[in-house]
Amino acid sequence: MKKINAEIPSVYKKWYKFWLEKDYFKPKDNHNKENNFSIVIPPPNITGSLHIGHALVNTLQDILIRWKKMEGCNTLWLPGTDHAGIATQNVVEREIAKEGKSRYDLGREQFVERVWEWKEKYGNNIVNQLKKLGCSCDWSRLRFTLDEGLSKSVRKVFTQLYKEGLIYRGNYVINWCPRCQTALADIEVES
Repeated sequence: MKKINAEIPSVYKKWYKFWLEKDYFKPKDNHNKENNFSIVIPPPNITGSLHIGHALVNTLQDILIRWKKMEGCNTLWLPGTDHAGIATQNVVEREIAKEGKSRYDLGREQFVERVWEWKEKYGNNIVNQLKKLGCSCDWSRLRFTLDEGLSKSVRKVFTQLYKEGLIYRGNYVINWCPRCQTALADIEVES
């Protein structure tokens, strides 16, 4: 039997580079709203590396984007990463603990600076992993949840929803972390 050597890594690199150079992942300037299809990537946390769940979800989204493109739609898959609040704080605090210190030893400004350093170091790792998966995102539009423009938009919409009565204050039982002094989502308590 003849041995076949597919050279998958080199073939992948060649074609992915070609697709990026040709802007195949960017939507065309098209004002026909009926023919547009977009997905905003659920931004992965910058807490290190992607896991198999990310690979699955992003593969499914990639299939949808490419399928709609083949149907003739003007597609946009908008990539991004998430600051992950508490999760990132905990990861950075563990790193600081290895130095025999706590976030309180550093003070707020220096701690926030360390979180941003973590984002710079590992945020790019996640984007590179998504690219290695072959994700057909428009990388020229990469966003981070704490980008000023994005944060401003979120605050604007949040305020609008509050004024419309869709977001309101009330007395509720919540998950509270006495160490972090903040409310936690159910998923943060469960994991």
